[in-house]
Amino acid sequence: MSSYREEGVRRVTAPDIAARKGQTPIVCLTAYTAPMAELLDPHCDLLLVGDSVGMVVHGLPNTVGVTLEMMILHGQAVMRGSRRAMVVIDMPFGSYEGSAEVAYANAARLMKETGAQAVKVEAGATIVDTIGYLVKRGIPVMGHVGLRPQAVLVDGGFKAKGRGADERARILQDAKATADAGAFAVVVEGVAEGLAREITQAIEAPTIGIGASAGCDGQILVTDDMLGLFDWTPKFVRRYADLRGEISRAVGGYAEDVRQRRFPGPAEIYFAKAV
Repeated sequence: MSSYREEGVRRVTAPDIAARKGQTPIVCLTAYTAPMAELLDPHCDLLLVGDSVGMVVHGLPNTVGVTLEMMILHGQAVMRGSRRAMVVIDMPFGSYEGSAEVAYANAARLMKETGAQAVKVEAGATIVDTIGYLVKRGIPVMGHVGLRPQAVLVDGGFKAKGRGADERARILQDAKATADAGAFAVVVEGVAEGLAREITQAIEAPTIGIGASAGCDGQILVTDDMLGLFDWTPKFVRRYADLRGEISRAVGGYAEDVRQRRFPGPAEIYFAKAV
């Protein structure tokens, strides 16, 4: 696979994404592997190596068990497979909450070992200062407010946010503080539609919605959900394919051909060369 530098292709950058506020919506999807990144790259402005990889690829019950090493491994793969889209990597649970210094060391490691252009953190009152600390030291940061998957154990599950007045006000304040701290974009997940629009209008950074509103500055989905690779998907996912069914049919056809000795056939086997 050729380097994007060799072909003269320029990567999308954090300032490019920030400048899209109020412009043509930003197209984002998750990516965890090189082949999928290569397929998504021509269509996407931003690829997120999400800690959802723990659930989607590794079968974990939530994202809490994801490690820095896992994120680095998948980040490297996505960078190899993509050329143009900006690549952002989630900082996993426990890698940035303790102190700004620890967060910087882990973020710097993620970027050095993968070549990704930015990191993402789940933002809140205790993380705002850390975001500013990272940005001032040259690390572009994407924030994440609303439903925060890394807080699943505190919340008791994945629940929509911002439906009550108190929670609505807190999420709006989190979003404002995250943008003010220097985040170049803010993911808004699983919130009431009106709140997502209010956040989008209230902050200068572009918002990336997921289960939020078409009024956000961009959208993101877990690619495997959008492609129909699971038998259940969240309410906010629109399935654009049924790859689970296609794969099952393909594997079923292969299994039947093997059992009936129809595979391999003449087209798939080698014969001795004529003397």
